Amino acid sequence: MSAPAVAVAPDRHAAYNKPRLFLVSVLALVTAGMSSSLRSNTADDLQRVFLDPIDKAHSAGMVATILGVPFGAFALTIAIGSPLLDAIGMGLLLPLSGILYLTGALLFIFAGSISSGPGVYHVFYVAALITGTGQGLVETVINPLMATLYPDDKTTKLNHLHAWWPGGLIIGGLLGVAMSQIGMGWQAKLICTMIPAAAVVLMCAGVKFPPTERVAAGVSTRDMFRELAQPMFLILFCAMFLTAASELAPGQWVDLALSRTVHMPGILLLVYVSGIMFVARHFTGPLVRKLTPIGLLWISCALASLGLLALSFADSPVTGILAATVWGCGVCFMWPTMLATASERFPRGGALLMGLMGTAGTASIYFVLPQMGKIFDNEAVRLAGSPAAYANLAGAELDRVKGLAAQLSFKEVAALPAFLLIVFGLIWFYDRSKGGFKAKHIS
Repeated sequence: MSAPAVAVAPDRHAAYNKPRLFLVSVLALVTAGMSSSLRSNTADDLQRVFLDPIDKAHSAGMVATILGVPFGAFALTIAIGSPLLDAIGMGLLLPLSGILYLTGALLFIFAGSISSGPGVYHVFYVAALITGTGQGLVETVINPLMATLYPDDKTTKLNHLHAWWPGGLIIGGLLGVAMSQIGMGWQAKLICTMIPAAAVVLMCAGVKFPPTERVAAGVSTRDMFRELAQPMFLILFCAMFLTAASELAPGQWVDLALSRTVHMPGILLLVYVSGIMFVARHFTGPLVRKLTPIGLLWISCALASLGLLALSFADSPVTGILAATVWGCGVCFMWPTMLATASERFPRGGALLMGLMGTAGTASIYFVLPQMGKIFDNEAVRLAGSPAAYANLAGAELDRVKGLAAQLSFKEVAALPAFLLIVFGLIWFYDRSKGGFKAKHIS
């Protein structure tokens, strides 16, 4: 007697080329990472060649503004694009991101030919705005795309995908260093970012994108917006500010702040941490099955807090690397796991909720990074005795004061993930009291 047949649920995404959709999403993130890394790598050249002749006394502020514009455009694009994603369609927005990257790079490269004098700064500003919009469209599309294609494995797949953000940072960083060593100009570095951007546009041609998980399940737009009022989502939204701040703000600050204290280029610590993130995110699956997403976030916060605290005491290359290892192991899972947690608990919120989580994460830089700078400045003045005394410091004493001020700024930020230990601990305990966490499905 034959065994009874077991019903197999049909794969409603069988008509879609999952490997190709995953690959084009990877290329889009690589483009974002490379663009960010190489844009920073060319900042000195843009300042020296174009901005110093305009106003040398304020050229550093101008280049800092240009580097910061993409983050603002990124956050705004996700906030606007996410609720409109279903109406416009993934198949239009993802290739558009590649076109915007190409346009932004070309504007940077030919800014000197397009305008002259102060006008060049405005061309750079527009180029940065367009580039940031392209990056925002990437996040707008790829996160709900992964949640749609892999509804039963969101945390793992989003971590696998987001491994390629640090992957792009590493590729861009190493390319920038290598090209500088052989004397290639800044224009060539920006041309490199155009290669994966063009590949994104080409790979989107003819490929079929699925409707989002929410649309496929027949959840109305009104019901999607109602999910914003869920108390647990509001908690996760606020927590996203702190998890992203624990990762992104120190990452932007590490080169400037720690190079004096660990006696090695701080940027090497960031490249090292990016390597940790790239590798670790590919091993998320077993950790999530053992700990659940909230459990993984609790462990991540514990390591991130310890790592930031350790960075505040690091005073040599060895202690710097050890501290960066702990910090990197903590922050590596935070961004994609937070996105997946929101989607698994509130799938009816669709692209809107995932987009708002991304907006919260990006916006955190604008709040936390300036605070780290203020902590640094205030401590430096306190150690010197007065603003006038600090202004007159030089040489070894200036380095000593700046080093101590930098360490304090990292020590203060360590409180952010430490606070989340309480938040995630309570959620973890609540889930266990209900028999354990199980992702919600709407279809």
